[in-house]
Amino acid sequence: MGYPEASGEESLVYDIVYVKRLESAVRQMIEPLRNVPFRLVIESLSGHKIVPFNRKDKKDQRLLDLLKETAKVATKNINKTGIRKRVNEVGNAVEPFVEDALNSLKAVANKPKVRGKTKAAGYPDLEFLDLDGRLNYLECKTFSEKTKATTQRSFYLSPSEDFKVTQDARHFVLSLEMSQDGRNIHRCKGWKIVSLENLVVDVKHEFNSDNKRLYASELVLDQGVVS
Repeated sequence: MGYPEASGEESLVYDIVYVKRLESAVRQMIEPLRNVPFRLVIESLSGHKIVPFNRKDKKDQRLLDLLKETAKVATKNINKTGIRKRVNEVGNAVEPFVEDALNSLKAVANKPKVRGKTKAAGYPDLEFLDLDGRLNYLECKTFSEKTKATTQRSFYLSPSEDFKVTQDARHFVLSLEMSQDGRNIHRCKGWKIVSLENLVVDVKHEFNSDNKRLYASELVLDQGVVS
């Protein structure tokens, strides 16, 4: 025996309840989550922990010395010719200099591999073995005198099926302070090394669609062809 079909009135009640629940869910999604510990984000996405940096540990002291020398070598090489890029492209342009500097100092640095394939996009930019053979992750950033103390978003991480964090490791940012001359050439004037185990981040949800739904015939008011 089959189930009886819902009456029109029951169906209307169900639709109203569903819409109310959906409206509530949307309102919750619009409100961003704030001050989420970054270490929990990494562990949730990858199953791996951020190993805290310990200033009293001799291996970590050597690691910090390595990162300092990396910053000095990379900035020196950048400043030989400068970087002629648009401001929003300078961050990507410094990555090869940092990778080369690490390798020149006997660390083993490269872009992370996922399932044996190199993946360039997404966090983190680089992975490297320090002089004690330990894996570390490194994100390369740039900032200027005007932007270093602002609240504009500068650090991003998006979930991915091929997330580049595949081991427990220390996570760092090497951020280079850049200045621009009258010829639109960028050079380094300083650097910061940041350990990320105590970073907090915000989550801002995004609504999206695709061309199939965006250009559905029932939505298009009119269209034409240019001859």
